[in-house]
Amino acid sequence: MPTSMITEARPIQFSAPLPAEVDVVVIGAGVAGTATAYFLAEAGVRVLLCEKGRVAGEQSSRNWGWVRQQGRDWAELPIMIESNRIWRGLAERTGEADLAFTERGCLNLAATPEVMAKYEAWHEIAKQHQLDTRLLSAEDVAREYPNIAPPPGGKWLGGSITRSDGKAEPFVAVPALARAAQRSGAVIIEDCAVRTLEREGGRIAGVVTEKGRVRAKQVVVAGGAWSTHFAHNAGLSLPQLTVRSTVARTEPAPDVYGPNLSTPGLTLRRRADGGYTITSGDLAEHFISPNSFRWLGKYRKLLKLSAKDVKLVPAAPKGYPGSWGMPRRWRADEQSPFERRRVLNPDPSPVVVKRIEERLPQRFPDLAGVKLAEAWAGMIDVTPDAVPYIAEDHRLPGLFYATGLSGHGFGIGPAVGRVMADLVLGRPSGHNLARFRTNRFEDGSAIEPGPY
Repeated sequence: MPTSMITEARPIQFSAPLPAEVDVVVIGAGVAGTATAYFLAEAGVRVLLCEKGRVAGEQSSRNWGWVRQQGRDWAELPIMIESNRIWRGLAERTGEADLAFTERGCLNLAATPEVMAKYEAWHEIAKQHQLDTRLLSAEDVAREYPNIAPPPGGKWLGGSITRSDGKAEPFVAVPALARAAQRSGAVIIEDCAVRTLEREGGRIAGVVTEKGRVRAKQVVVAGGAWSTHFAHNAGLSLPQLTVRSTVARTEPAPDVYGPNLSTPGLTLRRRADGGYTITSGDLAEHFISPNSFRWLGKYRKLLKLSAKDVKLVPAAPKGYPGSWGMPRRWRADEQSPFERRRVLNPDPSPVVVKRIEERLPQRFPDLAGVKLAEAWAGMIDVTPDAVPYIAEDHRLPGLFYATGLSGHGFGIGPAVGRVMADLVLGRPSGHNLARFRTNRFEDGSAIEPGPY
């Protein structure tokens, strides 16, 4: 099993001749795009999945690996409950052991009355869906989790646990899902950036890739941090910004902390390789870009809610999505920014790494002395309300989006793929998708950020 995220150094695993025509082109082979291709191929649709770099090379291999229902936005939760069910059967359904789901539960602990009140409010939503979420009192936490040290100078006031939540290994699971999609008939090509859309009569007619043209009547944009820039080149506004999130893994360590754990300033989950994936969870870095100013008003509420955990950095490194000087428009016969940055592989934040090293023995005493083996970072695509776009573009028939998953994408990805496949096929999705529409930030609706 690989022990870290996927980078451009990984040899190409998916290559095929570029088809002249398909029914659907999916742009971006993260978890959402790969799942969309999988469900479309299972339905007998001719689908091409184009990835500018490597399958799961960006945030889909760099996330925490949680499959979490707890704390989801009210509109996301029904889709996430479905995704939990899908995860449980994926390994058997596909024959891919790397798609194994492990039920460990997700535990969140509260050190302040304000945070505990959030858990209590969300518990009411959980009850509406018969979810197995349980609120914990201070006494419950002390009795059931005595080996988690309290916050400095304080105590745990309580918590919330959802036992049916779990985990999977991102850097092996998404490529495994791609293999399953390929066996079902999907054509998957790495190192194949899609440059532009082609239109006829006001509808989608195909795409131009760096390898040539492909005719198709429907296109799904699932490009993560790059989606907004692809849309802008097509003349379409799609508000979305990015933040850098840093994660680390430990060396093999005792399996003494059962559920996925979220505590103030430190989170962890048990890994299949015997270590823990761990992060401080309290620092996201936003590289200021032209879009930061363009959409400041739309992000005002979200920024206010997350101000203590967000650091603004004056500029992104050259070639990062939205960086100063990055081309905003390009033609079909020009090299696109996607080809210049095959895999977005940001350096981890030394501040976060230091916080992890200092806090790990304090918060989790049984792991005192356990060393970090590796640290990495990913760029998370965030919408103004921190919930995704799962919809057909309201301006261009035949263009769909599965993007802006706002750090929640890995767990919900399989169900997003199933929903997108049905949207593309014109079938009922089984969910209320109004909250995920593409025009919600320009139709006068109030912007209401999700709960966590």
